[in-house]
Amino acid sequence: MGMSMELNTMIVTKGNEVREEENRFLLKKSGYRLYPIDIPIAVHKTIDSEQSGTALIKKVEWQQDSTTITYTLVSLKSTN
Repeated sequence: MGMSMELNTMIVTKGNEVREEENRFLLKKSGYRLYPIDIPIAVHKTIDSEQSGTALIKKVEWQQDSTTITYTLVSLKSTN
């Protein structure tokens, strides 16, 4: 029996991110997903929205058909 896995090259939060510290966030996604670690990647609220920032993923955890990532937001794009 195989394990399905998705390769992601951007973070899509859908508003489900949880702030751990000032610029560090935790995001849990369903299914097994693979993300690049310590490489700047785009952060989006939805898959079709404009980029809201750039992050470095520090940790990826797989368990019980879900993926949890810990990332640090390194820049934020604001319309203000």
